[in-house]
Amino acid sequence: MELEPVIGLEIHVQLKTKSKMFCSCSNDGENQDPNTTICPICLGHPGVLPVPNKQAIEWSVMSALALDCEIPAHSKFDRKHYFYPDLPKAYQISQFDEPIGIKGHLEVVVNGEKRDIRIHRLHLEEDAAKLLHNNKGESFVDYNRGGTPLMEIVTEADIKSPEEAGEFLRELRLIMRYLDVSSADMEKGHLRCDANISMRPVKNSPPLKRGDTEGVLYPKTEVKNLNSFKAVEKALEYEIKRQSKIWEDTGEAPQEQGTRGWDQDSEKTLEQRSKEGSADYRYFPDPDIPELDFDKKWTNRISGTITELPHAVRERFVRDYGFKKEDAKIVAQEKQLAEFTEQVISELRFWLTSVDPDATEEEIWERDKTKLSKLVSSWILTNLLGLVRGADLSVSDIKITAENMAELITMIHTSKVNKTNAQILLKEMFKTGADPSDILQEKDLGAMKDDGSVDEIIDSVIAKNPDQVEEFKSGKDQVINYLVGMVMKESKGKADAGAVLEKMKERLSSSS
Repeated sequence: MELEPVIGLEIHVQLKTKSKMFCSCSNDGENQDPNTTICPICLGHPGVLPVPNKQAIEWSVMSALALDCEIPAHSKFDRKHYFYPDLPKAYQISQFDEPIGIKGHLEVVVNGEKRDIRIHRLHLEEDAAKLLHNNKGESFVDYNRGGTPLMEIVTEADIKSPEEAGEFLRELRLIMRYLDVSSADMEKGHLRCDANISMRPVKNSPPLKRGDTEGVLYPKTEVKNLNSFKAVEKALEYEIKRQSKIWEDTGEAPQEQGTRGWDQDSEKTLEQRSKEGSADYRYFPDPDIPELDFDKKWTNRISGTITELPHAVRERFVRDYGFKKEDAKIVAQEKQLAEFTEQVISELRFWLTSVDPDATEEEIWERDKTKLSKLVSSWILTNLLGLVRGADLSVSDIKITAENMAELITMIHTSKVNKTNAQILLKEMFKTGADPSDILQEKDLGAMKDDGSVDEIIDSVIAKNPDQVEEFKSGKDQVINYLVGMVMKESKGKADAGAVLEKMKERLSSSS
């Protein structure tokens, strides 16, 4: 029997508002002592009155719009009842039947194939407290996290593979960071994921398409609180094997819905409890919180504040700047990196017109686009990012300005400095933030002019190394690297190594 996985995700995103969802307590509780950013409201004491956080509502609408969701004209908060030590009120203020956003979608690309994953809903709620366990078997509750604004994003069961689930989460995290509504750090619990999965025979229904709600679905298993992309992918891979075996052994699907947890050490999911239904939570509208009516003008105003999103950044860097798709993907991984790279390109256009004043910026860029885009991507994504990562910094921390980075790339493009000395220049710029032209002059790193000086050094090296010359002529081709190295040493690294190699070959061939 050939089976296929049917996967849906429930993702919780903590919003980084200054205060909690329904009270004025600081939302920075994770950096404070346990149980210090709490008050009677977030602890649910009798007689308290919750007041919704306006910023959290606006950010939730913005996030829903960024995910192409429809924003209903009306929404409300509900009470979701269950008992657990991390929930002091014995209910959570959430949203049941009237969420903030519905019918959205997010496109992902896996192995070159574009997939449109539908989003069922986006709603807003308050987070629960945090349970802490020690090796003595003791448990503690830190209520600082209780009441933190929390968006829940629920997909349709459109995801076909663990890899697709991981890519969806990566793209969603990136969007949250571009919108600047959450740091979306999975390791810190700012973005958490529950994965729902079932298996079904392939012949029973075709792959789901956007707008298609048909298809046979079997009892699902929910894997709770996955805190990394790798954990999501591995947990789903394990569930595919486990549920497939049940189908093979019994000839039918698992008979009831269940909840399992992911054990990182054994790399297995472990049974926790049977899955509750919505009726078990006894939802009803929260009587203390006014219902929400979204004015169309207000929604449009929020829509106008949405920044350019990652997929658009990737497409534009390929289309306008000639970047390779893989390089554009790296650029878009960080909003600050994309902004810095674009600033460098803008400054580079100006620098190039100062070198070639007879041509416009557009003419120079179109003429040399392939070479220039390759220079920009390699010197920023490989060389500069290598220094940034090595120093454990972010792009926003570096001392190099976009103007100075563009000037360095111009020097390389116009052969004012060779690549070896350009590396030295970049490291010094990274260290001090100084202008490349000042460093070039101070350290005498400029490329040698093609005025015969390099030819004289080559002739001198050939004359001083007759044994190596004879070895090369006898067929030991690798000896030429030694001779080129001697020329670079004599020129103090200022000669162009590629040009020296070609000239050395020409000299040795003509003298044989």
